[in-house]
Amino acid sequence: MNYFSSDFKLGILGGGQLGKMILAETRKFDIQTYILDSSDEAPSRFGSHAFYKGSLMDFDTVYQFGQLVDLLTIEIENVNLDALDQLEAEGLPVFPSPKTLRLIQNKGKQKDFYVANHIPTSPHQRFVDLKALKDAVTSSAVEMPFVWKSAQFGYDGNGVKIVRSTLDLINLPDVECIAEEMVPFKNELAVIVARSASGAIKTYPVVEMEFHPEANQVEYVICPARIDEKVAQKATDIALKVSEAFNHVGLLAVEMFQTADDEILVNEVAPRPHNSGHYSIEASYTSQFENHLRAILNLPLGNTDSKVAGIMVNLVGEEGFSGPVVYENIEKIMAIDGVTPHIYGKRETRPFRKMGHVTIVNENMIEARKIAEEVKNSIRVISEKLL
Repeated sequence: MNYFSSDFKLGILGGGQLGKMILAETRKFDIQTYILDSSDEAPSRFGSHAFYKGSLMDFDTVYQFGQLVDLLTIEIENVNLDALDQLEAEGLPVFPSPKTLRLIQNKGKQKDFYVANHIPTSPHQRFVDLKALKDAVTSSAVEMPFVWKSAQFGYDGNGVKIVRSTLDLINLPDVECIAEEMVPFKNELAVIVARSASGAIKTYPVVEMEFHPEANQVEYVICPARIDEKVAQKATDIALKVSEAFNHVGLLAVEMFQTADDEILVNEVAPRPHNSGHYSIEASYTSQFENHLRAILNLPLGNTDSKVAGIMVNLVGEEGFSGPVVYENIEKIMAIDGVTPHIYGKRETRPFRKMGHVTIVNENMIEARKIAEEVKNSIRVISEKLL
């Protein structure tokens, strides 16, 4: 099929920053792209050939949108899967498939899937609601501390909390959830796997992630990870096993823990371009966004090697500020060699909201990490309005 400068229409469910960065690649290749998102302020509203406003969880909306396009993909996994089932049954290519998404969309099912497929992961228990979890804590069936996760609709640090005492249970939402055993780890790692419709597969280098201690959001993504080569190979092998088990098409970001004794445990996955691969826009021969397109269109996968060391710094809203966004000191960081800011197009900031990222590339990893620290300490995402 001719995708380029043709009548072919690619549909993307979700119009957030991931969609915006996918659009940079579809514009490069002159591929017609349609976007569906629930917000008038979606970052992807500009750059697409057609933008439609509507709920991603509504059957009729997703189904009717799918009828407008020739192939459908996602930039967020919280979408109506029944509509995708119907579209796929009628012959529309949907990548990743709704079958894969059903295993991933619910974190309880996702964890059960790892156990069933002998993929190393931390021990967990599933609960239908908050009362069931509290009863398990009271009876000592669940021991503290543990990691609480909402089974569905968690994102950007939301839907995850460390429970150290019964007081931490008070404000948790009454939803289906899981309790994971706390893992003593020394690194959080990720591997992005690109897999095409014909089964061709490539992996990006293992990256290391540094998290904000309170918001549970990634602050830095470091590529390559500063780990032993044997550990990196083990992480890559496990990521490939996960990819094979899910039988996904497109990108699969596999987040993992490196334990104190260098074992690798899978934390969770995302079946789409991912925060841990944003560095690839500047640092890799082929960005994760381009390879997602290549994979779902069954085109040859691009080179996933890095040209230089790359570090990504997340830009999130400062605490204490809410309102029209101001990027303080952005000119200062743009004066530094190898620094590229990416602004997501969200006009309103609030505490810890993802507003952009900055990539630092350098031939020397130690120097890149120093510059990343300087960037983190210089730029602030604020507003003229205080909370």
